[in-house]
Amino acid sequence: MSKPAHLQEITLAPRPGMPLLIGIIALNLGLIAWVIGSAIMYGEIPGALLIGMIAALLSLPFTVPGFMIIGPNEGRALVLFGKYRGTIRESGFFWAHPFASKRPVSLKAVNVSSSVIKVNDLVGNPIEIGAVVVFQVQDTAKALFAVEDYRHYVDVQIETAIRRLASIHPYDDSDHRQDGITLRGDSEQVASELERELQERLERAGIQTIEARLSHLAYAPEIASAMLQRQQADALISARRKIVEGAVGMVEDALGQLDQRDVITLDHERKATLIGNLLVVLCGHQEAQPIVNTGTLYN
Repeated sequence: MSKPAHLQEITLAPRPGMPLLIGIIALNLGLIAWVIGSAIMYGEIPGALLIGMIAALLSLPFTVPGFMIIGPNEGRALVLFGKYRGTIRESGFFWAHPFASKRPVSLKAVNVSSSVIKVNDLVGNPIEIGAVVVFQVQDTAKALFAVEDYRHYVDVQIETAIRRLASIHPYDDSDHRQDGITLRGDSEQVASELERELQERLERAGIQTIEARLSHLAYAPEIASAMLQRQQADALISARRKIVEGAVGMVEDALGQLDQRDVITLDHERKATLIGNLLVVLCGHQEAQPIVNTGTLYN
């Protein structure tokens, strides 16, 4: 069984339509004027002239369908007797074979916003995700004849690529996956990966992916509240850790300056008490209340 021929765009050099149109109009007007002049001068129309005029008029239905107007960033794919002949990419007024079907195809950049879909990320959390994709037809033959409907094909492949992207990456790094890419934290890498994924999928249809980015990313409503609490807890823990690190550094610096300036000599017990008091003051949320100590640590 023979394999189908590989489709690839063939660029056609179009025939200008204006000279042919002017010639057809001039020929028919000339024949009409000749017939009228012969009828006035001779009182009759020569048979050969009448036959020529009828032939010219009958040829119009077979000639006029060949004219076409192509706008900027548009193309026409010509199919003659079931065989692809080529694509005209130039804009203007042209003429082609009248029996060839001329399928229009847009060469403009198309902006597509996908619908927001619900998927599970790498760790199984349900999330809502959507994307904006900019694409352009690069090979008109593949776009028109390799797939049924390239617009619908693009929409389906966008959704498929988004689902796969979400399934191989976590929403964020709350699970301490420091060595991986997260959907929320690595937007540039995710966009590049989505663009490459789409380009591989749309190559069959002759589509070039110009840009692809996530336009919507959020936890699904059923877990959004719980995930918000977890994010708040992570933020609180991170802030507390930062405060403790700063407090320890300040205490260490204070003890170092006391020893360096020889202000007071502290034993281990007094030093531990001083450290505890300083940490309470530095890490507490409320202002410290002064306490007058009238005794000593040893009685």
